[in-house]
Amino acid sequence: MTRKPVLIPLLSTLLLAAGAAAQTPPDAVQAPPAEPAAAAATASAPPVPLLWKASQGETSVYLLGSFHLLRPDDYPLAPSVDAAFEDASRLMFEMAPEEMNSPTLALKMGQAGMRTDGTTLDSELPPETAAALKAWLADNAGRVQSMGLSPQAVQMFEPWFVALTITLIEMTNHGLDPALGLDTHLEQRARQAGKATVGLETGEEQIAFLGGMHRPEQLQFLREALESSGEAGRWELDKLHGAWRAGDERTLWNEMAVRMRMEYPALYHRINVARNDAWLPKIEALFEQEGNTLVVVGALHLLGEDGVVHKLRERGYTVERVP
Repeated sequence: MTRKPVLIPLLSTLLLAAGAAAQTPPDAVQAPPAEPAAAAATASAPPVPLLWKASQGETSVYLLGSFHLLRPDDYPLAPSVDAAFEDASRLMFEMAPEEMNSPTLALKMGQAGMRTDGTTLDSELPPETAAALKAWLADNAGRVQSMGLSPQAVQMFEPWFVALTITLIEMTNHGLDPALGLDTHLEQRARQAGKATVGLETGEEQIAFLGGMHRPEQLQFLREALESSGEAGRWELDKLHGAWRAGDERTLWNEMAVRMRMEYPALYHRINVARNDAWLPKIEALFEQEGNTLVVVGALHLLGEDGVVHKLRERGYTVERVP
């Protein structure tokens, strides 16, 4: 029986740089994302937003939980999200859009993922993982080659980079597209509306969270990515995506955080808790600016006792969920 993945749900939905750049080989130039209006389709009902409104005096900061890869039928968005967008003078994302859309982000991620000790990836893999990787590369040869990679080139990268590449290819195989992610959609709308956009952190900082994974964490991430490929991972992926569409805080928290926090507390702290704590002063500073702000970050950053929503309430802000 395949062990339920621990690292994939958290890492693939928290780190925006992964969705934007990990699928692109180091020497490739990323194409600009598709316009949301061209990609959107009519859904039976808009997703229930993970949207909160934090207030202090006359100033409001909206907090919107994103899923970084989405499907065409995840649009249009709920009217409350459109209303928050219209009410905001500026939008804040995990990364500034100009960096997010720059081809150099893919280059930096590829460079960070390269092995530098002269060894091959297989040299540190257990035999069963190396065999599974070889089989996956054979089954997905076209997708891998379209990225400018080959089985030989894959051997030049660290386990975390290969695991992310596999995970994101599998997500796109199941119809999820980084070009349709909520962050990309709202960034494009902000640009069209002439609204200011800013970032909470840099691409280098996000990449450092991945490159800083300990070797056992990296090897488990790669093993999970391979075990969850194909139809084996579709159910888990659909469950997470469905929970996001339903605005289901409990399922997202339990599936993406609880086990990870128990089994990998150091990694969980680095990529979720520490980042939330670093963002709080920047979000609080928004209350001192003129006009309201819409903050769009990975959904888990807002949830649970480690999330931004709870931390703002602890600091005395009025924070209410917006349906």
